[in-house]
Formats: sequence, C-alpha cells, structure tokens
Amino acid sequence: MRAFLLLSLFALSGQAWGEACVVHSQAERLDVKVCQQNRSIPPNLFRTGFCKPQLQGQKVAVEFVEQCPTGSFGVCRNATVGGTPYQQDVHYYGVASDATYLKPFCEKQSRGVWMAR
Repeated sequence: MRAFLLLSLFALSGQAWGEACVVHSQAERLDVKVCQQNRSIPPNLFRTGFCKPQLQGQKVAVEFVEQCPTGSFGVCRNATVGGTPYQQDVHYYGVASDATYLKPFCEKQSRGVWMAR
C-alpha cells in the first residue's frame, strides 16, 4: 500500500529550479512525504497541476518551498513525468526500505537516476 501511494505521488509530481513542493499525505496507518523539485515544468503548471495530487480518502497537505528539505532517504533525479518532456527531482522521506520499489520505478518508468542518501 505504501509503495503504491509513493508511486502515485511520484506520477503526479513536477517542478523548476528554485521552486519545490512538499506533499504530505496521511491516511489510516499511512504517512508519506515527498518533495518535488522543479527542473523544467512551467511554474503555473507546476503549481496548479503537478503539485495538486488528488488522493482519494487521504488528507493531503502541500507546501511550496524554494528547495526540498534535507533528510530524504533517496532522490530520483531528472525524472520525467507521465509522457511529458518535463523533468523534476523527487525526494523521498520516511521509510528507507521503500527504495526497493522506488528505485526501479525511478530508473525504468521515469527514466531518472536514483541516488540513495
């Protein structure tokens, strides 16, 4: 369940340098936090689309920041988003064992480079 949510958040993510959003999703026995650092997404599209995940049955909070906070267990660098030409870096926080699912998703589906922290 946690891996599915992380992958869902990743698929909905996006951003441009100096612009990031922290997405914190909570549900029963679930607490997930990711940060999307924009590389090439137009700012308006980043704010109104990529950083507005619709996760049914979950409480979602989005905070816009200049850059992603430290403390992530891994980053998917230069990730592409769902068939678009846009790129972002996605930082993952929380349970480091989730990297088992996130690394292959990052490298194969998002054509990014996984960097463990």
